[in-house]
Amino acid sequence: MRTAGDIMTTQIHTVHRDTEIKTLAKLFIDHNVNAMPVVDDDGGLVGIVSQTDLVEQDKPLHIPTVISLFDWVLYLESPKKFIEEVRKVTARRVGEICSQDVVTCSPDTPVSSVASLMVDNKAHLVPVLDGGRMVGVVARLDIIRSMGE
Repeated sequence: MRTAGDIMTTQIHTVHRDTEIKTLAKLFIDHNVNAMPVVDDDGGLVGIVSQTDLVEQDKPLHIPTVISLFDWVLYLESPKKFIEEVRKVTARRVGEICSQDVVTCSPDTPVSSVASLMVDNKAHLVPVLDGGRMVGVVARLDIIRSMGE
């Protein structure tokens, strides 16, 4: 059975929380990747940023629907979701748009389990950790490549 360690990419392109959005866009193009791990100054994993996160900045902002009843304003949608959308649309740094809930695996994780992690969590990239240290990443293309081998 093939494992994450068998198919992972070991040349890892990373960004920091303070990387500017314009720089991120250029890095996606230059490295031809769909997602990158976000690391702290010590190289520790703190998030994942994907092209989807970047594209979401250009979508129109949806103003929540409200009903005014007497002196009350009732939100028909979550104001918290609206605040999150505003934060993403106005972001200037990676740390403002990246996902901090990162799914990871170990080098011993079967490829089928990595595929399940990706689908279940809508993940573009799964970092491979060995003893807390990132040793590689498995991207969707790595999974697809492994199917053809």
